[in-house]
Amino acid sequence: MRHLRWLAVLPFLGMLVGPYFLNRVEPFILGLPFLLAWLVFCVLATSAIMALIYFTDPQNRTPEEGR
Repeated sequence: MRHLRWLAVLPFLGMLVGPYFLNRVEPFILGLPFLLAWLVFCVLATSAIMALIYFTDPQNRTPEEGR
């Protein structure tokens, strides 16, 4: 489980390091400049990775007491 949490670093690095290498207007992706499309993808990837980490965490599978 601990190794899976390191996946949360990927979108952060994508947003931090990506603009230095991907700062260009062309090509357009769904009408967005490439850099903006990259940042939108990083935000969506963050949500997907956090959901993956949440669902694979064994603490979330045990029933809570008092419910």
